[in-house]
Amino acid sequence: MSQRKDCTLPPPGVVPAPSRRWLVGALATGAAAASIMRPALAQTGPVGPPTTITNPPRDFGPGGAPTTYFADPDVIAVDPAFNGLRQGNTAIHRLWTGAQWMEGPAWNSVGRYLIWSDIPNNRQMRWLEDDGRVSTFRMPSNNSNGNTFDFQGRQISCEHLMRRVVRYELDGSATVLADSFDGKRLNSPNDAVAHPDGSVWFTDPPYGGQLYEGAPDVAGGASNAAGLLNPRLGQPPGIGLWRRELPTNVYRIDPGGKVEMVIAEAQVPDPNGLCFSPDYKRLYVASTGRGPGDTGPGGKGDVQVFDVANGKVSNQRVFSDFMIDGVKCGPDGVKCDVQGNLWASSNARGSVGYSGVTTWSPEGKLLGRIRLPEVCGNLCFGGPKRNRLFMAASQSLYAVYVGTQGAGPA
Repeated sequence: MSQRKDCTLPPPGVVPAPSRRWLVGALATGAAAASIMRPALAQTGPVGPPTTITNPPRDFGPGGAPTTYFADPDVIAVDPAFNGLRQGNTAIHRLWTGAQWMEGPAWNSVGRYLIWSDIPNNRQMRWLEDDGRVSTFRMPSNNSNGNTFDFQGRQISCEHLMRRVVRYELDGSATVLADSFDGKRLNSPNDAVAHPDGSVWFTDPPYGGQLYEGAPDVAGGASNAAGLLNPRLGQPPGIGLWRRELPTNVYRIDPGGKVEMVIAEAQVPDPNGLCFSPDYKRLYVASTGRGPGDTGPGGKGDVQVFDVANGKVSNQRVFSDFMIDGVKCGPDGVKCDVQGNLWASSNARGSVGYSGVTTWSPEGKLLGRIRLPEVCGNLCFGGPKRNRLFMAASQSLYAVYVGTQGAGPA
C-alpha cells in the first residue's frame, strides 16, 4: 500500500515545510487557547460590535488610539432608518471629564457655548466651541439641574437647593419664575422647556431632597423621616428649613407668571426629562426611578407622551417602556430632532454597552443606540448648525456629530 504524501517522513536532518493542513490545525488550536486565556467581561444582552465592551475598554480621550475607519462602532443602527440620522465619517469624542454628576446641557447659539450642571459640586460649567476650553460658568449654582434657553435667549435653570425655577435676564439679573404651587414649596425642579407662547414647563421630582444633590427635608420630612440628618450643615443661612409638601407633578408657568399643574403624579410619577415635538403638539415626559421620600413605587422607567393644545395636555399614552434586548434602559433627559424623532439618555446601570443614548421614531420604534462608557444623564443638540449631539454622562462630556438637527431653541 502506498504511503500518503503528507505523511512521508523527511530525510534525516531535513526540517520539513509546514503543510497547509498543519497550519490550519495550529491556527485553530491557538485561537481556542487564546479564547480560554482571554479574561471575560460581563455582558448583558446580545453581543454587539466590540468597543465599550472590550477589555481593555476603548479610550475616548484625545490621547486614545483612532477608533473610526468610517462609522463609529458605538453608534449602532438598530433600524435602517437610523442610517439617515447618523453621520458616518465621525467619531464620539470625550470633550471633558472631572465632574461628580452631570446634568442639564444647553446650547447658547449666540455665544456658541454649551453649559451644563455639575450638581454635587454646586456649579455650572461652560464649554467654548471656538477652542474647546472648559471653565466654571456659575458657582454656586444652588445645585442646579436642568438648563435651557428660551426664545429670547435667556437661560432658565432648575435649582435643587432652593427648590425653584429661575431665569437669568439679559441684563445680568435673575428672576424667580416659580418656587411654590398652591402655597406649598416645590420639591426640586428637575428639567424645563420653553414654549413659543411664552410659557415654561417643568418637572418637579424629589431628587434634590438629599445630601448629595441639594438639602434633605427638615426632621420628620419625607427624605429625613427619622430626623437623623442635619440639612443645614454646610449651607448658607435659611437653607435646610423646608420639607416635601407636594406630589411629583409637571407644571406650566404661563406668560403672566401663574403656575398651574398640567400633569399629576398619578399620571407620571417622578417626572424627569421633558421636551416638545417640533410642532409643539406633543409633550414627552420621562418617568425615572424612585426618589428620596417616595412612599409609593416611584417612577416607571418609561416615557409617556401627551397631546398639547392651548396650554393643556390630553390623550396620555406610553411612548416606550425602554426595554432593549431584555435590558431596562432607564430614560432621563429627552430631546427631539427636526424630524420628530426622540433622543433619550440611557441609564442601564450595570448592563455594559446599554448606557448612553437611544433614538426612537415618532411612533415609538427604536432606531439606534449610542453606547457610552458612562451612564448618560441628559443631552442636547448644539453647535453652529445644531447638528452635534452633546451628552452629559456622569463625570464626562461627550459629543458626536449627527445627520439631523435638534428642534427647539436649546
